[in-house]
Amino acid sequence: MSDTTNARASRVSGTVRIVGAGLLGASIGHALRSHDVDVVLSDASPSQLRLAIDYGAGRAARDDDAPNLIVVAVPPDVTADVIQAELEAHPDAVVTDVASVKLEPYQELRRRGVDLTRYIGSHPLAGRERGGAISARADLFIGRPWVVCRDEETRAADLALVEALALDLGATPLEMTPEEHDRSVALTSHVPQVVASLLAARLADADADALQLAGQGVRDTTRIAASAPELWVQILSANAAPVVEVLDALASDLRAVSDALREPDAPGARRAVADAIRQGNEGVERLPGKHGQNRRFEQLIVMVDDTPGQLGRLFGELGELGVNVEDLRLEHSPGAQFGLADISVAPAALRGAIEGLEARGWRIAGNTND
Repeated sequence: MSDTTNARASRVSGTVRIVGAGLLGASIGHALRSHDVDVVLSDASPSQLRLAIDYGAGRAARDDDAPNLIVVAVPPDVTADVIQAELEAHPDAVVTDVASVKLEPYQELRRRGVDLTRYIGSHPLAGRERGGAISARADLFIGRPWVVCRDEETRAADLALVEALALDLGATPLEMTPEEHDRSVALTSHVPQVVASLLAARLADADADALQLAGQGVRDTTRIAASAPELWVQILSANAAPVVEVLDALASDLRAVSDALREPDAPGARRAVADAIRQGNEGVERLPGKHGQNRRFEQLIVMVDDTPGQLGRLFGELGELGVNVEDLRLEHSPGAQFGLADISVAPAALRGAIEGLEARGWRIAGNTND
């Protein structure tokens, strides 16, 4: 729930109306309430609305509400309808939405002849595998990109209000056209969902003994496969063309690797496989790292006994050694009384971390210099 006793000054003033009290809408509400902003919630589901209000994401609407800003956080297939309704119902408010597809609703509203002067599409690149108001978090957007799609009709003051919303929530505003946004998320979000789901589907009929061997690789690559099918049918349908373009290229790459492995001793086969892995190395190195830097970290794997307080002790001793933990993944082997902490550290800190931890009795299971 929100804690407004230590509310920080907000860039957004007046009342903010949020239509859609699911994960994103309720999380925006919680974050704004932490700034002591007056948040009005609306949802087509009365039970979802009551739950979000009970958790403190905002209040119920009143007849005299006059919102300055309206945030539409509804499924993609009704986004255009709700945007149009909110623009008509609140002629003095700026309307934005947080749908993960930007071009389709914009074009649909244009086809209907809706005046979009007060509409600015946006999209926070944040989420969780679990949905609904019960999963909402005030810190969901901290450090995440928030795309804002302006056009030639956008007024400077309206743009500033939407960007202020993103900044209040701890996000980083980025300006893109709807076309640029949809091409980008096809590659970085929508196709990864399809790939994760298809790979996870291979596990559905797998032998139970085989699944006992599942390690961090398969867990990492299938983590998002638990997402809701109903929502993803809408997202993928609305952004079909850019997604198909990436999927076709990926299918071609997969075919090239499978063809090479059919005859691994054929001339050039091993090179084809090596080139595919190397290109993956190059791609992952381009991903922004901590604080938005394209920075490569070294990995350190530490065996951690499965007893209370061990992970806290590990972090404390790394701090005493002057080693900053850049990232962390935990893996537990079935039946084992220990876990593996895969820790990312700056390259210059790797050797000192290994020597310091070993001197303190920690068991090192591996590192990137092995």
